[in-house]
Amino acid sequence: MKLPRFANPSLARRLVLLALGWSFGALIVTAILLFVLFQRVAIHRVDETLSDLINNLLAYSTVEDGQVYAPPFTDERALRTYSGRYWEIAEPTAGGKIRPIARSHSLFDAELKTPPDLVARLKARPGGRIAYDTWGPAGERLRARAQQNLLQGRKVPVIFLAAEDRSSADHDVSNIIVATAAAFVVLGAGLILAIVVQVRVGLQPLFELRREVADVRRGKALRLAETYPTELRPLAQELNALVEHNQQVVDRQRTHVGNLAHALKTPISVMLTEARQRPGPLAEVVERQAQAMQKQVDHHLRRARAAARTQGQGERTSVAEALDELTRTLGRIFRDKGVAIDWDAEEDLYFLGERQDLLEIAGNAVENACKWGRSRVRVRAEASGPERFRLVVEDDGAGLPPDRREEVLRRGARLDETSPGSGLGLSIVDELARAYGGALILADSSLGGLRLEADLPRAGA
Repeated sequence: MKLPRFANPSLARRLVLLALGWSFGALIVTAILLFVLFQRVAIHRVDETLSDLINNLLAYSTVEDGQVYAPPFTDERALRTYSGRYWEIAEPTAGGKIRPIARSHSLFDAELKTPPDLVARLKARPGGRIAYDTWGPAGERLRARAQQNLLQGRKVPVIFLAAEDRSSADHDVSNIIVATAAAFVVLGAGLILAIVVQVRVGLQPLFELRREVADVRRGKALRLAETYPTELRPLAQELNALVEHNQQVVDRQRTHVGNLAHALKTPISVMLTEARQRPGPLAEVVERQAQAMQKQVDHHLRRARAAARTQGQGERTSVAEALDELTRTLGRIFRDKGVAIDWDAEEDLYFLGERQDLLEIAGNAVENACKWGRSRVRVRAEASGPERFRLVVEDDGAGLPPDRREEVLRRGARLDETSPGSGLGLSIVDELARAYGGALILADSSLGGLRLEADLPRAGA
């Protein structure tokens, strides 16, 4: 069975709309059936009254010399002009119409209107009664019944007609319908509330599962709880198996990265040692190339470790604690230069990743600011959304022209060859930030120097 498509793919909305559709469809059908039933009951009651009136006419009418005489008294209301209850005795004519013989005082000088085919219908049903709607002498809507009988002492059949104003019955039906509609409105409102509550309660395990998956992704939990209903427990187990599988893949990647680092660093170290022990043109070339190889190995291993970590289970690192440790260390290193480091971070701000990566990102950024700043470095970490935060590092140095900012992000780029360093500091910050789905932005600082902003993932508190 193909379910209908909805503009909003919300499962809760789909269930609510389907339940409301069936419920309101059933309510509407029930309301229509009740209306028809109430109307039939009310009309049946009027028909019974008219049948009693016809029975009285039939029982007490007399025939003398072929002439029909109505009983002197049939009903009190039939004595009042235009009272709403009427009767008439008539006979069929050769043209298929009827000719009145006697009528109630309530008709005064009027006649009951009959359908054109009434005589034919009565002839087809001898002794049977036919009900129909018509209009009275005062313009009121009437319910009427007719019956044709052959009276003793008369050869021509006689038609007995009785009619009554049906406005009272229609009014009763209207009152019942209004009361029923009000009850259905209350019932419908109750159904809406009950359906919404039922859907919310029924889907609560799904909402809880979504929250737990988000907690695992943000590093607040290691796995999902399996205390779910029978229908969702296999899904939770499969998700846990997927998380464990991903962690195993990450662990294998880290192991391979470590093995590669060990396998490459030892030969490179041997090459550097041998080159330094045997000076000469060839040794200088070997030493330079070995150092370049060492930088490239360190760079790519660092990227591989960062990429593996971002694919694994979320780990939470307090940004405030990391910055406090980092600024204390760099403050001692640059004490002789007289650089003051001011930092500020929200207490509930957590980095979604390993502590070593955050220390490497912030350490390279702050170290670069201390190196090029004159006397002041400002570090600020603040949330930029529910899942991201920004790390801003500023200095009061000479700054960096916009046309050279892209250059410093290239691996090994150094704008001042006389300054010590490998030229990998800001490149490391940029590549680690990108590995975590962010970016590094360089701009002018309000302190007068360079402003560095790194976009990083945020873990839940």
